[in-house]
Amino acid sequence: MGGDRLENKTSVSVASWSSLSARMDNRFATAFVIACVLSLISTIYMAASIGTDFWYEYRSPVQENSSDLNKSVWGDFASDEADEKTYNDALFRYNGTVGLWRRCITVPQNTWYSQPERTESFDMVTHCTGFTLNEQFMEKFVDPGNHNSGIDLLRTYLWRCQFLLPFVSLGLMCFGALIGLCACICRSLYPTIATGILHLLAGLCTLGSVSCYIAGIELLHQKLELPKNVSGEFGWSFCLACVSAPLQFMASALFIWAAHTNRKEYTLMKAYRVA
Repeated sequence: MGGDRLENKTSVSVASWSSLSARMDNRFATAFVIACVLSLISTIYMAASIGTDFWYEYRSPVQENSSDLNKSVWGDFASDEADEKTYNDALFRYNGTVGLWRRCITVPQNTWYSQPERTESFDMVTHCTGFTLNEQFMEKFVDPGNHNSGIDLLRTYLWRCQFLLPFVSLGLMCFGALIGLCACICRSLYPTIATGILHLLAGLCTLGSVSCYIAGIELLHQKLELPKNVSGEFGWSFCLACVSAPLQFMASALFIWAAHTNRKEYTLMKAYRVA
């Protein structure tokens, strides 16, 4: 009789632990899936942010399409030797947009190629020029455009960080996704701790890039004040990067929680079975 009761209790305990284990596995799997979805969305947002040209946008009145001065500014803007002041003046005057890789201005279509007749309305075209690697790593000067004013180290390194950190963030997330794929193949949540840590570092890089960009824009506008009737605002590419950072942090928290808690529960179950 005593042996039968002990066996029944053991069976009930094993059944209850099996039920609890199944519920925990479902909980961990749900957290893992949600983290993967957040990671995918943040990766798409970050990639779109890096590849588009709307980190910052300027709004200015439409310029006269027959002005020789405007044509000169447009030519200087497209030049590979354009300095910081030259292309920023064009951005201010011609509804410019700036990305991490390119800068764009909106100009009357005809005057880009030839002298048009004066008309009350004319078609507009967006012209973009890429930042070369030399321009990305070029020193910024205390007085933009004046090479004799000395190097502004703060703005120089802010610019370099805002350019490099998004790529570091994207690379960390891709590496984390590879580790997560290996975890799925191995049917184990343990490697997802590394995935969570990589997503945490990626989020910090994204946050650092956004912060550097804001600081760089504010310092630039202190050096080069916006002309009258010209306004500036952060664009949707910048907003995508801002949204990507918290998504990365949330994915990181879920990955680390799922892996850590699953390992802890597995250790308790193993100890119970041994006992």
